[in-house]
Amino acid sequence: MALLDPLFGSAAMGEVFSDAARVQRMLDFEAALARAEARSGVIPAAAAAAIASKCKAELIDTDALATATAASLNPAIPLVKQLTALVAKDDPEAARFVHWGATSQDANDTGLVLQIREALDVLHPDLDSLSLGLEGLAEKHRSTLIAGRTLMQHALPTTFGAKVAGWLDAVTRHHERLVEVRLRAFNFQFGGAVGTLAALRGKGLEVARALARELHLGIPTMPWHTERDRIAEVATTLGLLVGTLGKIARDISLHMQTEIAEIFEPAGEGRGGSSTMPHKRNPVSAAVVLSAATRVPGLVSTMLSAMVQEDERGLGNWHAEWETLPEIFRLTAGALHQMATIVPDLEIDVARMRRNLDATQGLIFAEAVTMSLGNHIGKSAAHELLEAASRQVRESGEQLREVLAHNPVVTEHLTLEELDRLFAPENYLGIAEELVDRVIAASRKHR
Repeated sequence: MALLDPLFGSAAMGEVFSDAARVQRMLDFEAALARAEARSGVIPAAAAAAIASKCKAELIDTDALATATAASLNPAIPLVKQLTALVAKDDPEAARFVHWGATSQDANDTGLVLQIREALDVLHPDLDSLSLGLEGLAEKHRSTLIAGRTLMQHALPTTFGAKVAGWLDAVTRHHERLVEVRLRAFNFQFGGAVGTLAALRGKGLEVARALARELHLGIPTMPWHTERDRIAEVATTLGLLVGTLGKIARDISLHMQTEIAEIFEPAGEGRGGSSTMPHKRNPVSAAVVLSAATRVPGLVSTMLSAMVQEDERGLGNWHAEWETLPEIFRLTAGALHQMATIVPDLEIDVARMRRNLDATQGLIFAEAVTMSLGNHIGKSAAHELLEAASRQVRESGEQLREVLAHNPVVTEHLTLEELDRLFAPENYLGIAEELVDRVIAASRKHR
């Protein structure tokens, strides 16, 4: 399905999880293992050099590897066989020490951890770019009036900056999560057949420490062959990020509707058009992000389900991770890049936002009047009065202010000047602008 890769995926992430990269990262483990064992006196130094010289993906017959994997259930098994044969051609003695004391899952999992490290590095520039774009948008529109909407209906006035700050606040937490997940995820896998490193005859921890230095990875307290929380945490962290991207995309697409027309994705040649309707301007990036937000939760569910593994080696559940996690990364990277690209260039119709505040004949100010009138007649009584007045507005098409201006209970307690003040949206923003400042400051600390 390469035709759709540029739409939903990321070329850089595709490289990280390509077949060649998967093979190379497993070979990186094998080379590092040989060097670590040589440093620990487990195998001869010459053997380590000979093994490392053949740990190059371009030397591997990937077609043969794929065919053998279908029979062996594990790409590391035929990979080690090919590597051993390559080493044996030049140094039969060194070939004896390929994959010494390790198990195939050690190569698979450590290779995956190395890929995860690269993959998270691919995400960070776009995440930083998204934060920067949201900061600029929130700051610019700190005081721009817009209708706040709850349950898809007008609620109260707020600012567009406050809406964007909500997006940014969530993105800042994702920055924090991606830092934290690295601490737990960047631990190699090395345990041998059942996690005891028995084949290394007492030198297991020494080799493990040397291996950690070779790979620049953390050394776990113990092997984690069937304890998959680290890998599942990576998946769920990405799932949370994509959920936030989906929320932003949903808001943008809703506000891009013809009847609202407050926010627009950037225009461009061939972007968002229709094959039959020349006037169309569709939310392209929002659609891509929402597609990812629809697909990723199911994939994350697969990763969580795969945590339930048997004894010291999983059957089927471990294997379910192999294609699932790369797909989560691919979709996350694609969605994140789309959002990071459009946010700085979103077109904002400030005048339309202001006009839309008046779409309900002043009903959006009902709470402001209720709270002010409630000081005189009690909140419950004021609420009932405003409910009745709101029904009259909907039935008659009158403005709420005019209905209230002819209500004797209201005019007994509120002057016309006070009513005017209550129907000015900038007077009922609460701490919206202060919240924008707080979120921007927090984001800048983490970026």
